[in-house]
Amino acid sequence: MLHEVLVYPNKILKQKSLPVEKFDEELHTLLDDMYETMVAKNGVGLAAIQIGVPKRVLVINIPLQEEEEAQPKENTIEVINPELIECNGKTKYQEGCLSVPGYYEDVERHKEVKFAYQDRNGVRHETETDDFLAIAIQHEYDHLEGKLFIEKLSILKRKKFEKEWKKRNSKK
Repeated sequence: MLHEVLVYPNKILKQKSLPVEKFDEELHTLLDDMYETMVAKNGVGLAAIQIGVPKRVLVINIPLQEEEEAQPKENTIEVINPELIECNGKTKYQEGCLSVPGYYEDVERHKEVKFAYQDRNGVRHETETDDFLAIAIQHEYDHLEGKLFIEKLSILKRKKFEKEWKKRNSKK
């Protein structure tokens, strides 16, 4: 089922998400719905809070290089109750967000991350990644903490964003 993606400045996006304790059919449905919603909105990641569910759940599916549009469900990384264990290096990447549609800006993040998480069945995993997947993990993890990528912008860029966002959305 497709869900509406909450858009900035919706206050729900500022909530810190709560840990998942029950790994049941309800969670599986949430994960499936999140995948469908993310793909339908042309995203590469989605945190549950972005559809109004304050649970520590996120999904990521980076399109395959060969077929830029393809995001097969079996390539989806389902991350529940993530913990960042170690972060190294720095990199900049132009980020966008389904909750801040149409806005893209360079954001500095860690180049490499090591993180632990549980899958849809509650099994714990630990993995290390770098580059785009590391950026996506950090971006979605921030959502679980009630933060948006625009909060990482310099004061000047943030003021410019707020002005443009207000102007753009006052026309609607």
